[in-house]
Amino acid sequence: MYTTVTALLAALPLAFGSAGTAPVGIDKTAPVITRDDIVIHAPLDQIWRIQTDVENWPAWQPNVSSAIKQTPGRLRPGSSWVWSTEGLENITSTVKQVQPKHRIVWGGPAQGITAVHVWTFTQAKDGVHVHTEESWTGDPVTANTDYLQDALDDSLDHWLHNLKQQAEKRHPQA
Repeated sequence: MYTTVTALLAALPLAFGSAGTAPVGIDKTAPVITRDDIVIHAPLDQIWRIQTDVENWPAWQPNVSSAIKQTPGRLRPGSSWVWSTEGLENITSTVKQVQPKHRIVWGGPAQGITAVHVWTFTQAKDGVHVHTEESWTGDPVTANTDYLQDALDDSLDHWLHNLKQQAEKRHPQA
């Protein structure tokens, strides 16, 4: 009995996506990797809600034309959605890991590109520090690395600035 209870308790972090000792990350050997940061002057829980409300992305992300969740409820490991952005159509992204209001990792294949995208949110004195990093692998990436590197750099920069604008618009006293 004790062994069963211990095993169940040990599995809880994995079931809820915190996987404490083994965070999921980008592919550090990928030919395209982008890292970017921004400070947002709005409450952390509000920023988290905006970022994880995938079906509302098209309302504040001009380059996201559609986003439809495939799994109901809050985002958790295994949650997925189909979306279109930056000319990539019908991308299926799946959540790999979630630490609510701190970290979310998703990824998946799209038109021969395999992406892994990590977002971290850290409360600081000057606001919420949002860090994002993403890796791309696959034949299209290898064939056109420079172009796709620039495209991903621009995409994540725009995403962060749009997130900041949306969150601070909802929190005007910032």
